[in-house]
Amino acid sequence: MNKKFIISPSPHIHGHDTTSKLMRDVLIALIPAFAVSVVVFGVTSIVITAVAVAACILFEYLIQKFLIKGPGTICNLSAVLTGVLLAFNMPPHIPLWIVIVGALVAIGIGKMSFGGLGTNPFNPALVGRVFLLISFPGQMTDYPSPSPDAMSGATPLAFVKESLKSGKGISEIMPDLVSYQDMIIGFKGGSIGEIAAAALILGFIFLLWRKVITWHIPVVIVITMALFSGILNLADPERYINPLFHILNGGTLLGAIYMATDYVTSPMVKKAMVIYAIGIGLITILIRVFGAYPEGMSFAILIMNAIVPLLNKYIKPKRFGEVVKK
Repeated sequence: MNKKFIISPSPHIHGHDTTSKLMRDVLIALIPAFAVSVVVFGVTSIVITAVAVAACILFEYLIQKFLIKGPGTICNLSAVLTGVLLAFNMPPHIPLWIVIVGALVAIGIGKMSFGGLGTNPFNPALVGRVFLLISFPGQMTDYPSPSPDAMSGATPLAFVKESLKSGKGISEIMPDLVSYQDMIIGFKGGSIGEIAAAALILGFIFLLWRKVITWHIPVVIVITMALFSGILNLADPERYINPLFHILNGGTLLGAIYMATDYVTSPMVKKAMVIYAIGIGLITILIRVFGAYPEGMSFAILIMNAIVPLLNKYIKPKRFGEVVKK
């Protein structure tokens, strides 16, 4: 009897999750933050997000069809998620042509130049965002306030940094800042997707429930930032603001939950995830406190993205069937 045996490389155990299913869950988790942005900033949030998503899909299709000439990938929703995250990192009322440029850089350079999803070493949305921040700093840091009575033209972090440069102390600055309640619900200046801490945390809970991500990276980033900024605050409370302010502002939660946890650009092993997250938290505070930019999360994630291959190389999971020596 003639039988045909097919030998294939591992893995041989397959789950039911697909790329499109995982991307869909992340998109669902982002709905609360998107809803808050529409309430606070109006229809401009919808327009910016729609343009970013459409541009990312179009550029991925064109590059896949005419340059890479491989199978189409726009149906796996990864381009949609990149567009949404890119839009969430944009200030309200930014010119749409800048959004399109950001989408081209995110997809063309951050993703497809490395071969597409699964081979890109850096988070594509952050590549696009940092490129725009460096190329168009004026437009990328112009944040209209949701309230005419609140500070205009700056995020809370930028306002604090500029005030400290002018010689003011934290006690003088605090009365001019938006309340912590407004920071939690989203009534403050900032990028359209980062303003509502409560909405982002709600999405985080959903992702944990769906087992799309684990708690390690987001929680360790927040704890690291809280400890580092807390030490500085205790050392000089008039020069360094408290940890809660850092956590609720500057895209901390958006970056920690939805960007640092990207499957492709984050470590595979939990021990490596902790090291990766500690690095992001430390670098973010260093940039915010001692650097030229008031933010820092985007730069920190991209820097640690570059370290991920080393973490994956030297911190590996236990081999299947390996006997642990006691």
